[in-house]
Amino acid sequence: MAHGAAFWGAIGGVGLGAVGLTAEVPYHASFPSSLPLLNYAIRLDPLAAFFVLLISLCGATVSVYALGYVRELYGRYSIGALGSLFNAFLLSMTLVVLADDGFFFLLVWELMSLSSYFLVVTEHDKAEVRHAGFFYLIMTHVGTAFILLMFLVFFREAGSFSFEAFRQSASPLPEDIRTLAFLTALIGFGAKAGIVPLHVWLPYAHPAAPSHVSSLLSGVMIKTAIYGIVRVYFDFLGGEFPWWWGFVVLTLGAASALLGVMYALMEHDLKSLLAYSSVENIGIILLGIGAGMIFQSYGLESLAALGLLAGLYHTINHAVFKGLLFLGAGALLSATHTRNMEEYGGLIRKMPWTALFFLIGAVSISALPPSNGFVSEWLTFQSLFLSFQIPDILTKIMLPIGASMLALTGVLALACFAKAFGISFLAMPRSRHAKQSREVSPAMRVGMGGMTLLCVALGLAPMLVVPAIDRITASLTGVSIAGDLLSKGGLALTPTMGEEFASVSTPILGVLLAVIIPAALMGAVILGGTLRKRIYKTWGCGLNVTPRMEYTATAFVQPIKRVFSTVYQPMVKLETEFLEESRYFAKHRRFAVHIEPVFQKYLYDPVITFVSAVADRLRIVQAGSL
Repeated sequence: MAHGAAFWGAIGGVGLGAVGLTAEVPYHASFPSSLPLLNYAIRLDPLAAFFVLLISLCGATVSVYALGYVRELYGRYSIGALGSLFNAFLLSMTLVVLADDGFFFLLVWELMSLSSYFLVVTEHDKAEVRHAGFFYLIMTHVGTAFILLMFLVFFREAGSFSFEAFRQSASPLPEDIRTLAFLTALIGFGAKAGIVPLHVWLPYAHPAAPSHVSSLLSGVMIKTAIYGIVRVYFDFLGGEFPWWWGFVVLTLGAASALLGVMYALMEHDLKSLLAYSSVENIGIILLGIGAGMIFQSYGLESLAALGLLAGLYHTINHAVFKGLLFLGAGALLSATHTRNMEEYGGLIRKMPWTALFFLIGAVSISALPPSNGFVSEWLTFQSLFLSFQIPDILTKIMLPIGASMLALTGVLALACFAKAFGISFLAMPRSRHAKQSREVSPAMRVGMGGMTLLCVALGLAPMLVVPAIDRITASLTGVSIAGDLLSKGGLALTPTMGEEFASVSTPILGVLLAVIIPAALMGAVILGGTLRKRIYKTWGCGLNVTPRMEYTATAFVQPIKRVFSTVYQPMVKLETEFLEESRYFAKHRRFAVHIEPVFQKYLYDPVITFVSAVADRLRIVQAGSL
């Protein structure tokens, strides 16, 4: 019942978001509070409406999926509490993007953080889940502390927590105060978004949560931080900032994108892989936003709008395809009872619908044309390449370097999801659970199917998406670029901001694929129709073919691990047990490779060690049991 209510609430949110995106003026509402400084104020402008639409679309499809997924939790955990927290989570995320008062924003931000924490620790009887939840709780409150500090900076000048007062007081702020607001917002929202090096909680919390919750955590919740970054930089601060602010955002975006996908490649836990991939995609979003900030600082408003549009387009794209992939991972977990890809294999025959949906999600996140991921990453590339219009030579060079990092990220992402799909669904089952797996419930398939349709629509219909996002960028930069960007009757994307640089049409590519693929299949049938079909066993050098002969996830990434060994710093452990009769003959050999993320090893572990040491010293003043 709770998840059904969440579905209908999300449908209402879709309508609200659509109204907000098409309205001529923002909607305001305010409700008085008995508490000082607190005002229940909401504002529905194009930026807020876009994120309401994003939250609601994903919330609706995930709610349908949850109707089937939570059946496995019956009798083990409280489904009523899970459903109530799920509704509170969706409501709090919606209120975060609607809030028009700093105090109210912090209130619903905390509600979002706490409801998501309790959802993460649903399976609280497992030690690793409790550890993941605790780590997430610490990181989210570190971020909240910096967001509070940012609001206090604005409050000191505005004398009010009203967002409208923030806007009016930001322009006369001294440069050092504006920079303080920039940095505190970046750290505060960056901790929630998963920007490197504040990303470390994602690979813990996202896999620990129930899979429908993971879908919302990765697809939706971390996007509220993107909302906060855009709101502060382009709205509160009026889009007035030095170029180096954009460079910081661009650099963090490039680092997050590259390191995120590199560590995703090494993961064999499917949900951990997807969590690291979210770090990558947050980086891609920041590349677009950072480019927009740099262009804005040089007065190139049209290019700033293009970079911001690319970032927001990728925001909704990532919400959809990452949400789909987490739902697919949940289907595999439900069928096999493991997250380890090494124990999958052959699932395309057992779970054909799940395989199809996961494949479309993998194609989208790999940015292969004509997918939705391709559209937004292509726009990001164009905004970075158009940097030749910047007058400063040093800054002009920075953006193409960012484009090269994005290109490398794209190649590694393709390898990552070739591994994720191939190792999971192809070849023979590598475990008893994989052999006994079967397709998931209709509700779960409908939820994944809804996400799949959104992926396809966002890729094949940019002529509908671009004008909607253009309303947001126009309100923030003062320039509308939809007319310059759409050509050939809206069928092609052609950035013409000063120069006609490149053009692409995903609708035409989609039509060509729809014609070429069936034609190729028909040609194969016609030309090969007279040949006799012969089926043979796979040749295994005279041995029976077994799953142990298959290409594993470990083997797949071995070349990449060697190429980037300086970054990975793998720890190799080889143990040999010899026969009692002679040490010249080995009885068993054990080989293990462990990769500890560099930020965990050199940043967080020393801090944790220091805090633990200080706590031990202070233990002598403790009275009683705490």
